[in-house]
Amino acid sequence: MNIECVKDKLVRALSKAERVTGKNVTLPVLSCVLLSVTDSILTIKATNLDFGVEIKIPVKMNEPGDVAVSGTVLNTFVSNLTHDKNVILETIEGNLKVSTKHSHALIKAFPVDDFPTIPKITDQKPFTFNSQDLIKGLKSVMYSASASTIRPVLSSVLMYPENDSVVFVATDSFRLGERKVNVKKHKEFNQILIPFKNVPEIIRVLEDVKDDVDVYLNENQIAFFHQDMYITSRVIDGVFPDYKQIIPKETKTEVVVLKQDLVNALKISNIFLDKFSQVTFSISTKDKNFSITTKNMDIGENIQQLDAVIKGDDIQVSFNFKYVSDCFQSLDSDSVSLTFSDMNRPMIIQGVGDKNFLYLVMPMNK
Repeated sequence: MNIECVKDKLVRALSKAERVTGKNVTLPVLSCVLLSVTDSILTIKATNLDFGVEIKIPVKMNEPGDVAVSGTVLNTFVSNLTHDKNVILETIEGNLKVSTKHSHALIKAFPVDDFPTIPKITDQKPFTFNSQDLIKGLKSVMYSASASTIRPVLSSVLMYPENDSVVFVATDSFRLGERKVNVKKHKEFNQILIPFKNVPEIIRVLEDVKDDVDVYLNENQIAFFHQDMYITSRVIDGVFPDYKQIIPKETKTEVVVLKQDLVNALKISNIFLDKFSQVTFSISTKDKNFSITTKNMDIGENIQQLDAVIKGDDIQVSFNFKYVSDCFQSLDSDSVSLTFSDMNRPMIIQGVGDKNFLYLVMPMNK
């Protein structure tokens, strides 16, 4: 291999690929990025066997070839070459020499044949997302997934088709987020469960893509393709809970409040949280009163009164503070609606006028 490439393009590609690599005692090559050059195109590959990425950049090719080197070492070195615009990569006695006008390094290589194959889905018809809509769908619900992998279906993000949309859902059984996103080209598919730990990587690789992304599916993989980038993730084999059964069908109490007022009140309430992170919502229809209470035996007590439009029955119910506050990043509306059916049933949070996002929080046991 002997090539010359633009440093900024190389850094952009390496920064996305290097994050996928990691330490693996039984398979050290997984700490590597694989560099493959042919027809003046450099393909940078990285995988942890659960998630894989390929990124292509144009280069000036003097000699084709392949080499596998530590992703962290190569990315850190090239990223810190502040005074150079171009980088020369060449293999010398099986290792990789990285040269610029002001600096050079020789990086130890690993056997190329040990590098795993990244699965390709090419025999299926894709459907098309705007990349920012795809990212919004994932970001809107990912925080609701379980951090524990004891029940893999709960440590995942569900995708399934509904009419002209794809629905994203995640739940840890204490709260649930659902976001509907329109797709440009639709296809029927069964539910897909993306492992939660792979979702931030999908977002990070695609975050600077502004146009469309093709999505390919099969029984074991989901893949995203855009021009010079291809990423693929394992999918979880399982059945997501029938979550629609727990969404209350009736509403006995509704509170409409400005989102920023609610966010600010919760920030103050956070100061007085107890060890259970309990926050209590009290709604009085007669008094037109909506208040948020937190109490800590060692610190004191706080009550926040909010201006709100209230309809229905009086109710007092407690929730986990974090579960309530997490959802506001997903709400685009200036006003939010909180609906209750019973003190033992979940609260539903939605943006006023926005039916594409729904958030459900289970009450805390007294």
